[in-house]
Amino acid sequence: MVSQRQAGSAASSTRDQLLDAAEQLMLEEGYAAVTSRRVGARAGLTPQLVHYYFRTMDDLFLEIFHRRADVGLELFRAALQSRPTLRQLWDLRDTGMTTPRFNLEFMALANHRKAIRAVLTEYYRSYREVQLAAFTAALADLGVPPERCPPLVARLVMIGITQIMAIDAELGVESDSEVVDDFIRRQIEDLVAQGPERTDSDT
Repeated sequence: MVSQRQAGSAASSTRDQLLDAAEQLMLEEGYAAVTSRRVGARAGLTPQLVHYYFRTMDDLFLEIFHRRADVGLELFRAALQSRPTLRQLWDLRDTGMTTPRFNLEFMALANHRKAIRAVLTEYYRSYREVQLAAFTAALADLGVPPERCPPLVARLVMIGITQIMAIDAELGVESDSEVVDDFIRRQIEDLVAQGPERTDSDT
């Protein structure tokens, strides 16, 4: 007789097979290729099982997103618990469980699916809030006032450059990432070397 634990394990394995198959299809051929028939075939299972485990295709896509994005966000939060410096934040910029292609496919999907757009909006809002808090703390630790280098601007510059470089690499566009990396590191070093901004009371 099959125990409840064995049945639960089998169900989890089948669910993971379907999620893995759907994600592979999405990354290889785009989200439009993810149909119940093709997911079932890729997983070596029947298409009916897709609808058994996922009420709608949106539910399937959202599960694919959550299992990577949520873990990535927690990894990033854990990395920020040590209150990283500005240098370390630049090194942490790729922390996460998603890839440029993964993100691009979900951005494209969000243009057509309201439910997915809502989830992505909430996720990126949470991610940006965590990033902003980290940049605010790092600049404060350097004694750099917001007027001199707004945390929001620092975050947008670093993260924006990182995303553009990642997309270029994904598309095969020539990009000298080493030059960009060296430039950003020099800017950070200059900011660190300058130290806290002096005020009239310091003189």
